[in-house]
Amino acid sequence: MKQQGWLQKDIADALDVSKEVVSRWLRPVRDLGVEALLSHPGSGPLPKLTATQKGMIPEFLWHGAEAYGCRGDVWTCARIARVIEEEFGVHYHKDHVGRLLKELCWTPQVPIKRAIQRDEQAIERWRAEIWPDLQQRARRERRTLVFVDESGFYLLPGVVKTYAPKGQTLILRAKLTRDNLSVMGGMTSLGKIYTLVRQEALNGLYI
Repeated sequence: MKQQGWLQKDIADALDVSKEVVSRWLRPVRDLGVEALLSHPGSGPLPKLTATQKGMIPEFLWHGAEAYGCRGDVWTCARIARVIEEEFGVHYHKDHVGRLLKELCWTPQVPIKRAIQRDEQAIERWRAEIWPDLQQRARRERRTLVFVDESGFYLLPGVVKTYAPKGQTLILRAKLTRDNLSVMGGMTSLGKIYTLVRQEALNGLYI
């Protein structure tokens, strides 16, 4: 408007501002040009953690929550905030920790609970050697293979969510016992299901 010859009073009326505001706008234009009117947003507060420090957080978390004195090896935002404060002396609110973990590709997940006694090598050997042999014998002897397993029901806390890298669900290893109510189930390859329920643990005498 000024370049087109408008008076400051007319510019102020057209934009519904005071003449003083128009004068304040035009003053830097005379000294620095039209570019002086461009906005220059502030950079905001400096981040509390450097990019290198943020990259170290997953390394701390891989040690597990119990390594930092927590009860139960699961991570919550509040617990991770304590770890950050302990390692770097920086305090974060737990809500900001959630955003920080998302940036690091860690997401809340329900862990997979797996028995300590599990032998991965033995499982692979059974799949590769024993299972094919059982199938051949069953066909040859005209028998039906039944998959049997037992589950115990306990008064134990349920599994809660924890934080872990996206796509890498945490595995909690716990020692399982055979106390309390026991349920045994059998299933054939054709989908037939058999069940047995007892108040005490099942053993070979009931099979």
